[in-house]
Amino acid sequence: MDMAPDHGIAAGAVGGDHPVAKTSAHPVRTTHFLKALVRAMRPTQWLKNGILFAGLVFGDKLFEPSAIARAVFAVICFSLLSSGFYLVNDVRDLEVDRQHPIKRHRPIAAGEIAPAQGMTIGLLAIFAALAASALLGYRFLLVAMAYSLLMAAYNVRLKEIAVADVIAIATGFVLRAAAGAVAVDVTISPWLLICTMLLALLIAFGKRRHELMTLSTAGLRRESLGGYSRAMIDGCVVAAAAGTLTAYTVYTVDAESAPHDRRMLVTVPFVAFGVLRYLYLLYRRGQGGAPEAMLIDDRGLLVTVGLWGMASAILLYLAR
Repeated sequence: MDMAPDHGIAAGAVGGDHPVAKTSAHPVRTTHFLKALVRAMRPTQWLKNGILFAGLVFGDKLFEPSAIARAVFAVICFSLLSSGFYLVNDVRDLEVDRQHPIKRHRPIAAGEIAPAQGMTIGLLAIFAALAASALLGYRFLLVAMAYSLLMAAYNVRLKEIAVADVIAIATGFVLRAAAGAVAVDVTISPWLLICTMLLALLIAFGKRRHELMTLSTAGLRRESLGGYSRAMIDGCVVAAAAGTLTAYTVYTVDAESAPHDRRMLVTVPFVAFGVLRYLYLLYRRGQGGAPEAMLIDDRGLLVTVGLWGMASAILLYLAR
C-alpha cells in the first residue's frame, strides 16, 4: 500500500531516528520562558505609570500629537525601568519569596527563570530604559535616574525600615508625575504633586495593613512590618485619606494651573467617593494587598475613576 510520506518526520529522519521530537522542545521551552518573563515583569503594575499622563492632561496638551507621543514614550520608559527593578528585586528576595504563600508562585521563585537570567535581564532593562530616557531630554533623564536611585535604595535597605518604606513608595509616584510633566514640558501644580504623594501614602499604608492582618507567621512578613502596629497604620490611613481629599480640593480652587472660575470643584465628589470606596474595600472587604487588582476588579472604583477622568477632561478642555 502506498502512503504519502510524513514530511514533518521525513525532513529530519536519519537512520530511522526521529529528531524532530527533540528539536520541537526548544521552541516550547522558549515560549514558556518568554511567558514567564512577561509575568515576572509584572505588566499589571504598569498601571501605576498612568500618573505620567497627569502633565499631559492638566498641562493643557491633551490634543497635541507631539505631546501625546512624548508622554506615551515616557510611560514606556518607566514601565521598562520598573520591570527591571522588579526582576532584580525578585532575585534578591528569592529565598524569602519561596517561603511566601503567594510570592512563591512568581517565576523566579518558582524556578521558571534562573536567578542569573533574571538579574541579567533586569539590569539590561534598567540600562535600556535610562538610555531611552535620554531621548526625551536631559531633564527627563535626570528624573529617571533619581527614580532609579530611589528604587535601588528601596530594594537594598529602605523596604526594611518602617515608614521609610512607604515614604519611598510615595516619592516614587511623585517622581513619576514629575517625569510626565517634564516629558511634555509643562509645570504641574504643586498641589497635584502633594495630592499624588498623599494618595500614594494612603495606598501604601493600606497595603501594609493588609499584610499585617493576613500574614500571621512572622517569617512570612516583610521586615518593616515589625515596626508597625494596627493602631498606627489605621491612624496613618485616616490621615492620608483626609490629606488627599484636602489637597485635591485646594488644587481645584487655588492652583494656578486650574481654571480660575473654580469649575474643577465639580470633580471633588468623585475623588471623595473614590477615597471612601477604597477605605470601604480596605476595612470591610479585607482588600488592599493588590491595589491594581482593586482598581480593575471593583466596579465602583473603576467607574468612579472613569467618571472623574471624563469630567476633568470636559471641564478643562470643552467647557471654556
